[in-house]
Amino acid sequence: MYKRDQDMSDRESVFSKVLRAGRRTYFFDVKATKADDYFMTITESKKYTEEDGSFHFKKHKIYLYKEDFAAFSEILQEMNQFIIENKGEEVISERHQKDYKRPTSSNDEIPESNIDKSFTDIDFDDI
Repeated sequence: MYKRDQDMSDRESVFSKVLRAGRRTYFFDVKATKADDYFMTITESKKYTEEDGSFHFKKHKIYLYKEDFAAFSEILQEMNQFIIENKGEEVISERHQKDYKRPTSSNDEIPESNIDKSFTDIDFDDI
């Protein structure tokens, strides 16, 4: 991290919001410059769990300054609109589907929509 970025990162937040989203947490912070102007940081923190049960977080930070707000907001809105228009608002990832039911025994059927078609179905009689 550059000295300037370290100085900016160490500043106290003037206003903050947190968005928890599964293993990710997003921190939105308004901070003051030395000249007492404001800028925003957006930090993504993601939790990683090791095999031994220990964990660590990886963080990524964006600094957003007032002169970039309008263009940033315009592009963000355009990207949001593109995704919603082309893919809708429904989350299609299996692990996020509310109706996804993990089989609890070998007798439970897996819903057709949850079957990964990239694997070949092999019967033990074929071996």
